[in-house]
Amino acid sequence: MDVKITFIDFLTKFGGPIMAILGAALAALFAGIGSARGVGIVGESASGLIAEDPEKFGKSLILQVLPGTQGFYGFITALIILQRIGLFSGNMNIPLEKGFLLLAAALPMAFVGYSSAIAQGKAAAAGIQILAKKPEKFFNGVIYAVMVETYAVIALITSIIMIVKVV
Repeated sequence: MDVKITFIDFLTKFGGPIMAILGAALAALFAGIGSARGVGIVGESASGLIAEDPEKFGKSLILQVLPGTQGFYGFITALIILQRIGLFSGNMNIPLEKGFLLLAAALPMAFVGYSSAIAQGKAAAAGIQILAKKPEKFFNGVIYAVMVETYAVIALITSIIMIVKVV
């Protein structure tokens, strides 16, 4: 018996889950890459400070952790998408149009997560300079870095609202 499946048949049957999983992967991937870069930027900056003044490790670590939150937000976005499409229950039966909508819903977190994590890494690295020169102004540097976080949180909320409205 020769069974041929056309691309349209394949897309109709499996396209919804594929597009949704692609969205989940992009949210986790881009936000994770951005966080890794941001955390790395701060780590490079903090290494010089810690070599000179090891007592400032704890405060520099606070600044280094900040750009890592976007990767966490991307992971949360991916988990919500995967849960909503039934990946964990084994019942992934969503139509193609909903899959595309979930892909679109993941994009705010993917792109804003990527760019804001890098920008936050740069702001936090500048905070390391504040810590080095004027330790009493440390929290000013933290505030500058946290301001960038606002846009990652907005992207997370936007993605979650869209995901919940789709499925």
